[in-house]
Amino acid sequence: MKKLGYLLLACGFLAGAYATSLDVQNVNWQLFVVAALAAITGLVIFKRQASALARSDTVLEVNRGELRESIQNVVRDLGEISSGTETQGAELREAIDLKLRNDLRRFADARESMVHLFGLQTYADIMSSFAAGERYINRVWSASADGYDEEAATYLEKAATQFVEAQRQLSEAAQG
Repeated sequence: MKKLGYLLLACGFLAGAYATSLDVQNVNWQLFVVAALAAITGLVIFKRQASALARSDTVLEVNRGELRESIQNVVRDLGEISSGTETQGAELREAIDLKLRNDLRRFADARESMVHLFGLQTYADIMSSFAAGERYINRVWSASADGYDEEAATYLEKAATQFVEAQRQLSEAAQG
């Protein structure tokens, strides 16, 4: 069904483009409307399939585990980075890239399941803390690259605080 949606969407857009390119002065509106309806139908089919998949019990359970494990890894690895010798320069950037990026991506990939698992408000609260922490990590990386090691250390602590808060909120949501 999902492939049918893609096919209708692509064919609809191509046919619409074709209908508008036949004559510069006169558009074949009948062909264009049929093409637009095909594209819209394809989009609706695709979105319904994607929504059904996102709400499946299997996907929700897998993503629940991904969310919990990835935020736990981020908090742990940030603690190790902060307390270790890798708090300056290239070592800090390398530690961020090696230890944090994969888990940050895993959490972001699974984030949409939070809406189905915990509700929209909880999703917004958790993602607010997570996004702030992620911005701070990016700021740490940039400050380190520019040689501002003191600023990097400051924002490393702020990032850790944000991720701990996101982890706390996720744990509360999972229990409640």
